[in-house]
Amino acid sequence: MKFKYVCLDCGSEFVSDEIMYLCPNCGGSEKEGEFRKGVLSVIYDEEELKSLKEKDHVTMYDFFPYEIKNKEAYPVGSTPVVRPIKLSKRYNINNLTLKLDSQLPSGSFKDRASQLIVAQAQAHNVTKIALASTGNAGAAMSCAGAAYGLDIVLFVPATAPINKLMQSVLYGAHVVPVKGTYDDAFKLSIEYTKLFGGINRNTAYNPMTIEGKKSISIELFEDLGRRAPDVIYVPTGDGCIFGGVWKGFYDLLSAGLIDKMPHLVCAQAEKSNAISQAFRTGEMKETKATTRADSISVNNPANGRMAVYGIKHSDGWSVEVSEEEILSAQMELTKDAGVFVEPAAACAFAAFKKDSDNVRAKFGEDALVTVLLTGTGFKDMAVFDNRVTLPQAIENSVEEVKKLNF
Repeated sequence: MKFKYVCLDCGSEFVSDEIMYLCPNCGGSEKEGEFRKGVLSVIYDEEELKSLKEKDHVTMYDFFPYEIKNKEAYPVGSTPVVRPIKLSKRYNINNLTLKLDSQLPSGSFKDRASQLIVAQAQAHNVTKIALASTGNAGAAMSCAGAAYGLDIVLFVPATAPINKLMQSVLYGAHVVPVKGTYDDAFKLSIEYTKLFGGINRNTAYNPMTIEGKKSISIELFEDLGRRAPDVIYVPTGDGCIFGGVWKGFYDLLSAGLIDKMPHLVCAQAEKSNAISQAFRTGEMKETKATTRADSISVNNPANGRMAVYGIKHSDGWSVEVSEEEILSAQMELTKDAGVFVEPAAACAFAAFKKDSDNVRAKFGEDALVTVLLTGTGFKDMAVFDNRVTLPQAIENSVEEVKKLNF
């Protein structure tokens, strides 16, 4: 599909067959401590988009700028939609749905972006991809690299969860732990690409990552009977998933397949709330992040400006939740819906719980509400240390069984 790059900050437009990252006019012009400027959005020919309205069924591939070759090597998409019986009754929302992107190949939503970066690499005959990650994006790109024979160079904070780092090592990536933050790892990955070439996959730097992430919105549209949810809760850290969800529904709206945007809710941890704060105050400034939900622990959100734009232009809002609320939501999903997710994903459900009275008051009990669950709980088992213990073993005898009372 024909496309151009548009900067949401300065409005500059670019048509290029070359790989582009930030806006050449305003990228990097932000002051120290402010959200990044110059993130480019991929905008398609309006007539091509509108032609999709004639199709009985659309897929994410209809909305991509590159062809995905050999999709079966790294099958992304078609993740389950769960309708949790107990939770729907508990919170009096009859049409509550959970989108399980924890079921993607590497166990997280980040496979969506990585698939499109593979397509970008194939289109440009590139075999080396560098990025920074706290774990999930790196695992996803490493998984894709293993599937397609690409060389992945991954910079990670040395403090990232061992499960996630080990995933990338096992997939065969060149993992480079950095004694510093994600922001430090990000800067080093950019320098690596400048020095050694290849594609840089960082979100809110390479615009194609947001395009890949938008696929969840296209998929949801078909999952829910060719309609958008009324409200969607999105776990938010750097704003890239949020930006992708917004972009997907923007494209569906431009194609005439939906007639209004769903209300997008930015779900953030109280201890990593820069985007929520910016939405409320209008000041695009970093905060100090200390949340246990590592995938959304971000000081200066790389795609913060687009996320704030998406909240406003979807008539959405933000909800902040405590560490206790996140961990409680994680356990509730596991015990009462059979859905096991990591803390970052549980943040979205915690936000829904906290906000459920508000949703019911605004939209009624029959509102179609979707919670995005973005990563499997197996990504970070250390979070259960001192919270959950295994039962003691019993003696191998019938007498011991008779003592059991459950």
